[in-house]
Amino acid sequence: MDPILFKAVAVSRELNITAIASRFGVERKLSWEDTLVLTESRLSGVLLHPEGKAVYVYSFGTLVFLNCADTDIRDVIDYLKNYDRNLSEFRGLEYTDDYSLIEGGEISVTYDELIVPEMKEFYPEIVAVTLAKSTALERIEDEISRLFDDVEGFINQLKKGALYISDERLAKLSGRILSYRYSTISYIMLLDKPDIVWGNEEAQELYAQLEHLFELSDRYSKFTHKTETLLDMTEVFANLYHAKRGTRLELLVIILIAFELVLNLVERYWPV
Repeated sequence: MDPILFKAVAVSRELNITAIASRFGVERKLSWEDTLVLTESRLSGVLLHPEGKAVYVYSFGTLVFLNCADTDIRDVIDYLKNYDRNLSEFRGLEYTDDYSLIEGGEISVTYDELIVPEMKEFYPEIVAVTLAKSTALERIEDEISRLFDDVEGFINQLKKGALYISDERLAKLSGRILSYRYSTISYIMLLDKPDIVWGNEEAQELYAQLEHLFELSDRYSKFTHKTETLLDMTEVFANLYHAKRGTRLELLVIILIAFELVLNLVERYWPV
């Protein structure tokens, strides 16, 4: 049997898998934890040569292609753009990961390939979900790094004794941080195991090995620490901003009181 070649692509923050599924004859509503599998028969209307190919679609914005060339990947994404507006933001294959599933030989799990004595039905699903989580996390890690760059600008302002930020910008910054934390827990389900491992000891052991290999737990812990640090920073910014605004209000009150005293003096000593 020829190797199964995987390519995971993070295409957006989330995907409407129910809308996509309806285009392939799946009428039931899918939840965010479901996986939509586009098999060879479903891809027949999308690809010119769908034989031996498949696509796993995850709600957290990742597609995993099996035995697909780059042209196939672009064709599938262009097709799905017509049915899910979330894909409108996709610009290129920026966040990707490749893997191979090879039959023949003693079982071996490495960063690039999984070798198994014989092919079992759950192998592709375990590999696909692990790759999907890892690639989605890579995209979020990159976005968190850009958030640190934004925060660095505010820190540089503080070094100069100033802070130019509004309530709206603070709210947006906090919202972006919380959104990434929510995505990793709820959408990417980094803390959850796929349904297939329950009741299947071999599948559970393989998933544990791949999860360790791709450092999903360690990367999640680092990500959590980074978001907590960012939230602490935004809290400092918020406190400084509100203290600065409070000082301005106090100054304004003093000016109004002084103005009222001047008016009283004018009325008293220079009556009209």
